[in-house]
Amino acid sequence: MDNLDLSVLRTAAGWRAEQRGVVLGTITRTWGSAPRPVGSLVAVRDDGLIAGSVSGGCIEDDLVAQLRAGSLTLDRPAPLRYGVGAEEARRFGLPCGGTLELMLEPLGPQSALDDLLARLTRGERVRRTLDLATGAVALAPAERGADTLSVTDRQLISHHGPQWRLLVIGAGQMTDYLAQMAQALGYGVTVCDPREEYADGFAIEGVTLTREMPDDVVTAFQVDDATAIVALTHDPKLDDLALMDALRSDAFYVGAIGSRRNSAARRQRLHEHFGLSEVELDRLQGPAGLYIGSKTPAEIALSILAEVVAVKNGIHRPEPEPVAQGKALRERSGEGFSEGASCG
Repeated sequence: MDNLDLSVLRTAAGWRAEQRGVVLGTITRTWGSAPRPVGSLVAVRDDGLIAGSVSGGCIEDDLVAQLRAGSLTLDRPAPLRYGVGAEEARRFGLPCGGTLELMLEPLGPQSALDDLLARLTRGERVRRTLDLATGAVALAPAERGADTLSVTDRQLISHHGPQWRLLVIGAGQMTDYLAQMAQALGYGVTVCDPREEYADGFAIEGVTLTREMPDDVVTAFQVDDATAIVALTHDPKLDDLALMDALRSDAFYVGAIGSRRNSAARRQRLHEHFGLSEVELDRLQGPAGLYIGSKTPAEIALSILAEVVAVKNGIHRPEPEPVAQGKALRERSGEGFSEGASCG
């Protein structure tokens, strides 16, 4: 689930609290190309107000038209298919020949929406099972790595909450931006900082803060290939041990900020003092981030998260260039530059 779909659920819950009728639509199947992936959500209020998106707007318009015509007065879940032929595909904003199927669900007390949102606010991954005969919902913890949607004649099973996790070492100003941007992209975020002067002032809703030592946190985190780890403290006593464990884990991304000089010194320490191999060290993104001329903490956080997303999506040599190469090229061109993501 991405952050847009979480916003749809929150909006739908707010409408329900106002005693409004709400129909929730979930994309269950697509054939050919489709504007949004399976599992995407849209909510339609009884007066035609829309939250979320499953197409470029045409399907949403049709849902509103059906609601106003009285054909969306449902007492239990029902499927609805769009774009079977080329003409319909064009009408509903689908590429020619594309098909999209929605499961429409009238929301009520049986939908367990408030319970689902409470669990998601705690950062949990949740499996939601919808009984298609009654509309009743059962919630359970989702297994790690589970992110499939399945639908049968009897039930629709969907998974909600962060599929990807981000562990940030250090609770400074840049962490605020990095954590909030990552949440917006659907990451579950944990921040680790044992330093009182940083941890005491850190508070972002939905972000877990731990004051344990970073290497202990990495060990206890059960790092898997859906985990990214970024070190932001500039303090070798905190960063190095955590990075040693992170680089030997299954994390799909490990990065650390710092100047090119400090990044080179870090690699040397990790090799000489902790015995990391060149293969392990080559996994370290340092200076972390893509070179975008970053000058502010928010821009640096953006460059780091852009690189995290690129690696997650299988782009291991993303453009623009990583920070070190980008700055070196700019220096050779004689232009001025900001330290950006390689500050410190």
